Order: sequence, then C-alpha cells, then structure tokens
Amino acid sequence: MQTFLAELLGTMLLILFGDGVVANVVLGKTKGQNSGWIVITTGWAMAVCIGVYAVGAYSGAHINPAVTIALVAIGKVTVGQAIIYIAGQFAGAIIGAILVFLAYRDHFAATEDQGLKLAVFCTGPAIRSTGSNLVTEIIGTFALVFGVLSMLSTRNLVEKTGFAPGFGPFLVALLVWGIGLSLGGPTGYAINPARDLGPRIAHAFLPIPGKGSSDWGYSWIPVIGPIIGGVLGALIYTWTLGSMPAPTGT
Repeated sequence: MQTFLAELLGTMLLILFGDGVVANVVLGKTKGQNSGWIVITTGWAMAVCIGVYAVGAYSGAHINPAVTIALVAIGKVTVGQAIIYIAGQFAGAIIGAILVFLAYRDHFAATEDQGLKLAVFCTGPAIRSTGSNLVTEIIGTFALVFGVLSMLSTRNLVEKTGFAPGFGPFLVALLVWGIGLSLGGPTGYAINPARDLGPRIAHAFLPIPGKGSSDWGYSWIPVIGPIIGGVLGALIYTWTLGSMPAPTGT
C-alpha cells in the first residue's frame, strides 16, 4: 500500500505541475499565455523534481511505468512489484489531470482550439509520422533511463564529487529539462506512458467545452516508445557502464 500511495501521489504532483505549466502557456487568457517552450520544459523539469523529492524515500519515485519496466528488465524490481507501481502511477496521472482541469476550467472555456485543449493533457507530434515519432520517443526515454542510472550511481553521488544523495532528484530534473530542450521538438517528449495515457483518459471523460478528439490513433506511440527506450537504456547501461569497475582513486 505504501508503494502504491507514494507512486500515486508522486505522479499526481508530476502531472499537476507538468500539465499545469502547459495549460498556463497554451490556454486562453491565462497569465502565462504564449510564454513558450522554455517555460514548458522548465515547468516539466520542476514537476519531476517535486514529484521525486516528495516520494523518493517511500517508493524510489519511479513515477513512470517506463522506468519501472526497465528496472524489471535488469532484475531490480519484480513483476508483482511493478504491477503495484504502475497502478499507482496511472491513478496519480488521472487525478493530477483532473486537478489541472479544475484549476484552469474557465480557461478551457475561453480557448477555441481543440488541439490546444488536448495538448494540456497529452503529447502529439509536430509532424505526424508513425515510424519517426516512435523512434523519437524511444531515443528520448533511452536517454532518460540511461541518464538516471548513470547520474544516480554511487560513483557520482559521493562526497568526492560534491553531490550528496539528496541532490539526486535535482539532477534528474536537469536531465528531463535537457531532454525537453534537445529532443522534445518532434513529439513533445512524453517519455512516460502514465504521463501521456493517464491524462488522455481524463481528457476523454472530463466535461471540457468543445474538446474534440482524444487522438487515440496516436496514443500507443507515447506508451510503446518509452517502454522500448527505457528497457534499452537500462540494459545498455547495465551491460556497459554498470559492469565496469570503479576508476582507480574513487
């Protein structure tokens, strides 16, 4: 129950702040309307930071099924544990999306563009191309999982490097910020199945004025792509850097 609740709350915070910054930028008549991609990527980075700091001590703060499945692939998490993690993540993502809708309800009504309303909840491609979009999500999530395993290894979070373990969530936030800035352009960098599918489900049932389609035809890409990329990132890290002896003197 602790793991389920922690992942629910962590993912809820992730979506509340992450989808919240998108709503602030794209919806009509907000204080942050049209403030741009830098604001969105920064907001998402802070969303990750907040979510991980909040529940990291209780569940490890996966807050992402791609991370959980990647850890199953390298034997760090059992399948039974993964089911609990993922259930909490999807529940939290849906609740977080509902909270964003409640916070910005008047602004959804003040926005005519159906695509912008959907963008608050989930990702979509800048250029729709199934193969390219899938590859982009694979690459982005590979970078996320490989980067997290590298940055949070005991070789980096030790006194000699100047980074204490408690600094880890901030480093992960910087990584997500970098992924958004560098790789987010083609698909909006879902890199997290719960982050995309959970709010997309919420978009489908919430009473959003003039909301239009939830774009289910695209919805599998930000689920399958991150899972493939996450597993590849974990396996390649384990087979390469994770199996190397620590450098002399560390």
